[in-house]
Amino acid sequence: MNTKSGQKNSAGSSRLRALPSVDRVLSQESLRSTLAALPHEIVAQAIRDELYSIRELLLRDGTEVPDVTSVAARAVERAWRTVAPSLQPVINATGVVIHTNLGRAPLSRAAREAVMRASGYGNLEFDLQAGVRGSRYVHAVDILRRVTGCESALVVNNNAAALVLVLAALGKDKEVIVSRGQLVEIGGGFRIPEIMSQSGAKLVEVGTTNRTYVADYSRAITGETALLMRIHASNFRITGFTTTPTVAELANLAHERGLFMVDDVGSGALLDTTRYGLAAEPMVQASLAAGADIVLFSGDKLLGGPQCGVIVGKWGIIEMLTRHPLARALRVDKLTLAVLEATLGHYLRNEAEREVPVWRMIAASQDELKARAERWATRLTTEGIRCEVVPGESAIGGGSLPAETLPTWLVSIAVQSTEENNSEDAGRLAHALRKSPTPIITRLERGTLLLDPRTVLEEQEDTLLAEVSAGVKSEDGRRTTE
Repeated sequence: MNTKSGQKNSAGSSRLRALPSVDRVLSQESLRSTLAALPHEIVAQAIRDELYSIRELLLRDGTEVPDVTSVAARAVERAWRTVAPSLQPVINATGVVIHTNLGRAPLSRAAREAVMRASGYGNLEFDLQAGVRGSRYVHAVDILRRVTGCESALVVNNNAAALVLVLAALGKDKEVIVSRGQLVEIGGGFRIPEIMSQSGAKLVEVGTTNRTYVADYSRAITGETALLMRIHASNFRITGFTTTPTVAELANLAHERGLFMVDDVGSGALLDTTRYGLAAEPMVQASLAAGADIVLFSGDKLLGGPQCGVIVGKWGIIEMLTRHPLARALRVDKLTLAVLEATLGHYLRNEAEREVPVWRMIAASQDELKARAERWATRLTTEGIRCEVVPGESAIGGGSLPAETLPTWLVSIAVQSTEENNSEDAGRLAHALRKSPTPIITRLERGTLLLDPRTVLEEQEDTLLAEVSAGVKSEDGRRTTE
């Protein structure tokens, strides 16, 4: 028998016997308020889970046995985590404006207020004038007409759903002609050919990856063709020797041959991106004006609103889509409609650049960003945090304007460390900030933790700086004691 192993097991068993029982922990005074607020079984299970975790540590590395007060405190934290929502607000200090993993576009104040107003009873499917049942499909139509110039509109739950509905209604068992260079894969691994297959449409590819001409579309049209489609490459870019027909050219060809022309512009740009030093992104209004019968776009990208797919275009086609069986399965709720209308209101009042967070971030000047970064650095420095302001780049992100960046100013945070493990220390600090009461998502580049003021809302500044200060001091303190 291995004597050392036997002694270790004996010591572990002895420590296990010293652990308090579930009933003893439950009897602690510190648990009284938690037991009054939460179901007894949730608290008891939290204690059992905490004791199990402690047992694992005792058997593995000889951790000291915590006293019953400590076990109770940790069980309380665990119990409240159990009932806390998994979805929580975070501070985006990455500089990625439309961050898919962080919920894409943040909403304007008016949009957030619209959610509160719409959260109770409302006239979602009730005609207030006639006093009879109405249709949810009428909401947002009027404002979309005024903002985009369309004849009518329909809102579904995302742009992929919009594409499926259009293809199912207009192209089922018929041919849909698309350039090979536009057969994209969108987020989550969904590919355009697969979406077409599920809708029942028959994909006809024309041209090559980098060059497609109007003549390619014309030669591919048969008696089975239903529509011509352009799909904007919103998450990649082909450069160099390229050619692609304009919307007007495709629309003219489609109408000459008695077909529909559908334009999926993806990001939902209603403002001219070139005004901000970015590449041109297809605008919804321009596509309709060029002759597209139907235009599809997302609500939560450059539009700056809720997740949804917006279909705008000819009245007769929209009516056909609205009556399709899939429309009910893909429809949106009252909160989405309320947020969309509130967001579109900013465009109607020519205030989107000021009120829609996405556009406010894109439009932020270098002077403004540098001033914010310097203000942050000054405050952190007075609290003993080593940092400096450095130039950098912000990304648009979220399947919009691929490879496009905007110049910005960053706050570079130094953690007390030696040069060899600076990267590890910066990563540990980033992890600690993600565990803050309001999680902070930062950027790590070449072993340095960076904060980009472009994507931090003004009302979040105090929280950000307080949590960063606490996190750096905690990390420095940990290293000092090692």
